[in-house]
Amino acid sequence: MGDRLHIVAGAGADLAGELRARLAAALGDPLELRPVEPTMEDLFIAASGEVQRGAPSVAGARGMPPRRAGAGPAVRLEGLTRRFGDFVAVDGLSLDVGRGEVFGFLGPNGSGKTTTIRMLCGLLRPSAGRGEVLGEDVRRQARRIRSRIGYMSQRFSLYDDLTVAENLAFFGRGYGLGARRLAERTAAVMQMAGLAGQERRLARELSGGVKQRLALGCALLHEPEILFLDEPTAGVDPIARREFWDLIGALAEAGTTVFVTTHHLDEAEYCHRVGLISEGRLVAEGSPRALKDGMRAGAMLEVDCAEPLRALRVLRAAPGLAWASLFGRRVHVVADAVAAGERTVRAALAPHDLAVTRVAAVPFSLEDLFVIFLEMEAQGRRERGG
Repeated sequence: MGDRLHIVAGAGADLAGELRARLAAALGDPLELRPVEPTMEDLFIAASGEVQRGAPSVAGARGMPPRRAGAGPAVRLEGLTRRFGDFVAVDGLSLDVGRGEVFGFLGPNGSGKTTTIRMLCGLLRPSAGRGEVLGEDVRRQARRIRSRIGYMSQRFSLYDDLTVAENLAFFGRGYGLGARRLAERTAAVMQMAGLAGQERRLARELSGGVKQRLALGCALLHEPEILFLDEPTAGVDPIARREFWDLIGALAEAGTTVFVTTHHLDEAEYCHRVGLISEGRLVAEGSPRALKDGMRAGAMLEVDCAEPLRALRVLRAAPGLAWASLFGRRVHVVADAVAAGERTVRAALAPHDLAVTRVAAVPFSLEDLFVIFLEMEAQGRRERGG
């Protein structure tokens, strides 16, 4: 999970001491080991069993030759802008992405994520500003950029009427690989993506998860220095999604830079750094942990009660609470302090006969932060008259 590991232990097992000793012996670094509430994805994968037939080989990805880091950032944007008539799709975007980094570009549909990737891949000219990929200018050196990058779209860019082997051969020849090099790279990609035994299957016959891995394999055939992945996990199940992110982490470990767009906020936890974009503008940027630690809006309280939707309406109108939102069957609220916030919550709900089961302080989730940042950005726009 990005810079953290989630470890699922059997019920009643107390492995903290043994795990800490083993990890410290292997890594030699001070470790923080603490119990956390499992996510729904953790529970689903634990119940389903994570080992699947034909699963991708993370060892195979880690076995790829390590990439030598170049000088400077992999991606550098300075005021990058794209207009379509009067509509501004990307508005003055500035950020750097380091080499060997997994950078998550998060935002709702229509926020400008795909337009940004198309400019970085040399498929769309910026209207203003400057963009560099691997030190190459996106305006003047688009052809050179395309030869050094891999791109995987949310539609997977596969030919449904070709087999797995034929898709790999088609893309490999398109990248200019000779027969011998193509055979070597195809074998490596087949192992890494868990495609052995599926060579003669038509792409349209594959499940979403296998199609996803094939599309990734096609994008990796020419050993690109940076991968651009546009909504790569759309339409795949949680197990396939977790396996895919394990592969991405292993590729980054070997030195490949990964720039991935998504509107799934939980996927940000897999990234080294994330950028939150809304209406074409960068709202916040940093590591998931730094964004959470840097949130100084007060304390986040989780409220359990019988009628969360009715409670939400009451709490949004309650003085002393900065923000409230529904989070599954619970309500998340932001207060200045934990004790005062709990008193405010209980006092606000009591007159409405809304019994409170529990009020507890919880860490800010990225979803909480994203909603708060969006509301702050919207408020700023209103104040600026934009």
